[in-house]
Amino acid sequence: MEYTLSPSVTIINNRQVLVSSSSPSPANDRRRRRRRRRSNGILHFPFVFSGLSLRFRSRAVVVAGAGSYGGYGSGGGSYCEFSCLNTPIEPATPAGRYLSSVLLNERKLFHDAVAETLEKLVKEVDEAYARKALTVDSSEAALHRRIAELKQQECKTSVEDVMYMLIFYKFSELRVHLVPPLSKCIYNNRLEILPSKDWELESIHSFEILEMIKEYLTFVIGWRSDFSVTESWATTKIKQANLCHIYTTSILFGYFLKSTTLRHQLEMSLADPIDDIIMNAYICRRKNLVFGHTHNKIPTSPFDGKRERENLVSYLTGFTSDSLAKCAQPNSKEALNLITKYSFALFGDVGSDKMISTSFATLKRLVLEAVAFGSFLWDSEEYVKTVYNLEEIN
Repeated sequence: MEYTLSPSVTIINNRQVLVSSSSPSPANDRRRRRRRRRSNGILHFPFVFSGLSLRFRSRAVVVAGAGSYGGYGSGGGSYCEFSCLNTPIEPATPAGRYLSSVLLNERKLFHDAVAETLEKLVKEVDEAYARKALTVDSSEAALHRRIAELKQQECKTSVEDVMYMLIFYKFSELRVHLVPPLSKCIYNNRLEILPSKDWELESIHSFEILEMIKEYLTFVIGWRSDFSVTESWATTKIKQANLCHIYTTSILFGYFLKSTTLRHQLEMSLADPIDDIIMNAYICRRKNLVFGHTHNKIPTSPFDGKRERENLVSYLTGFTSDSLAKCAQPNSKEALNLITKYSFALFGDVGSDKMISTSFATLKRLVLEAVAFGSFLWDSEEYVKTVYNLEEIN
């Protein structure tokens, strides 16, 4: 049996936003409506993402060619090649290529290399603007102003590569290879990603977050936790453009979950305003995100008993639509640019109405990867901000 998924995309402030997705069958629609009526007080994802948006710029992105894996390749139906080198994008800057080489050949030195690279980028920008300040009244003022602007843009691109390598490192810790460009994995319009690696991708989340992700999977692709093996591998059809929207929105959903989870933990820990130790612990946690020594927990305060603890879903229901949208929006332009480049590299030009056949198992794999990508993006952004001044989104 074949189903067709056709996510609905609306325009908000000239931006494309995924707001809903059809379930795989009318019966699933009825079950979902009954579940919504029964679950008063539960956070519904259409509400969460009512203000979510991501700009896609119409510009060329130069991407190095990569191999592929996880499905059928272009060579006579052979399976795509599994390899840590087969990522949608390769770092395009010297800083990114350096970190890629260190991660591949001297993994133990990766963290030190990241710190040194960021410090070097900060120094280069500072030196360029120092020369600009020194020559402000000279005939070379315009030249040095332009040099400073170009250096800042160059370092900004380098920082995006650094963030990407931090994300790549996180996936390598899970022993999960990123899905390569889909053009390398589609054979006869059929896409399959094997092995699924679902357990590894779910292992980074708490039980409470996993429950929210399950609800999200039902919302965006119609997947259910009670699917049989036959149902999981049932054939479904989806437009490649819609799959791109789902993947990108799932990155933002993962970013949203990480942001709100830590905000919730911090507010629950800071039950007593005089407990400065907790704030100091949180600051230290931010500075060590890249090293993977934390487990999404912040030390609890001895004053926690003064305030009734609430679960994350209840906490989120108290947010306004604007607050929810803000938590899902990347804080920096570098992070936003990275999402845009990554989606373009993975899906290519999605302007056509090309349909592809796949399975719910593969759709789930793609969504879980995107959610993890968003979570790791938040980590990398927070770490980089402790050294380098990222450009904030107004």
